[in-house]
Amino acid sequence: MSPAFIFQLHLVLGYVPWLLCFGAYVWPRLKAMNPVEAQRAIATLHSFRFFGLVFIVPGVVGPNLPAGFATPAAYGDFATGLLAILALLTVRTRPLFWLFIIAFNVAGASDIIIDYYHGSQLDLPALAGQLGATYAIPIIYVPLLMITHVAAFYLLLRPQSQRIRTLAVDAAASTDA
Repeated sequence: MSPAFIFQLHLVLGYVPWLLCFGAYVWPRLKAMNPVEAQRAIATLHSFRFFGLVFIVPGVVGPNLPAGFATPAAYGDFATGLLAILALLTVRTRPLFWLFIIAFNVAGASDIIIDYYHGSQLDLPALAGQLGATYAIPIIYVPLLMITHVAAFYLLLRPQSQRIRTLAVDAAASTDA
């Protein structure tokens, strides 16, 4: 198998275990939480996205990693991480909290989609070895980030009455146990 094929296989398979884990353990819990706490949990995960700046650290990535991929990926992650941190810091000021929740999810999901696009345009799979120590980021970390963005959007758009029903069903189930 070529390195490019292995990288593409890794990209696709990176979603499988996260979707299985998320579906079994995380999603039921997030759906049952009150909306603020669910979004705080997601924002906490994304607050670590400052780590994406590693894409522009010489020696961590190879010298031939295209700047057209590395620079937007690094700064997109950094901006998303800062927005997630701001959401966490403003939880007591609900209008600001919700603004930052929406902002970090829009910025973060857009960043991932744009990175996939740039990676495709620059033939990143053929240059996967240039990712160096950051190889694990698109394979292991990015699928979880994208899955949680989708979950956050779903939770934001879910009708209030459905949230209340979910909480009521879970409360009834916990008293039956």
